Amino acid sequence: MVDRPAHRCAAAVLVRDGRVLLTHRSPARSWFPDVWDFPGGHVEVDESDAAALVRELREELGIDMAEPTSPGVVVEFDDPDGASPVTIVFWVVQAWSGEPRNRDLAEHDELRWFLPGELSGVALADPSYPALIERLLGAGQDRTQRQNG
Repeated sequence: MVDRPAHRCAAAVLVRDGRVLLTHRSPARSWFPDVWDFPGGHVEVDESDAAALVRELREELGIDMAEPTSPGVVVEFDDPDGASPVTIVFWVVQAWSGEPRNRDLAEHDELRWFLPGELSGVALADPSYPALIERLLGAGQDRTQRQNG
């Protein structure tokens, strides 16, 4: 059996006044329904991680940002269905133009700003997100980490 390649995604940790923007995935979604997640999405063929992030933020939230020039933090997650792993490149984003708004009601049904300490008891796409947010907002070091779901 041949291993399937990992899904690769780009995600933004948008920060404003110490709060992080999360999107609530629609309950009708087939992949990670009814949980809070970071805005972003799949990296398309022949697209860089950074270009995918810029495109996804424009499509999902209607905001524009410059393409990141520094590498993001790469995290690998186990696929909940036991298929291929999911690789997500996270960038901390503190500057953009426009006001984030939900432009894709089929994908997300709510946007909300959270303080990192407010995530206890919130249904998140992965339970490691609070620690990841703390790490990204604190150290912001570039390294790869493995998360087991």
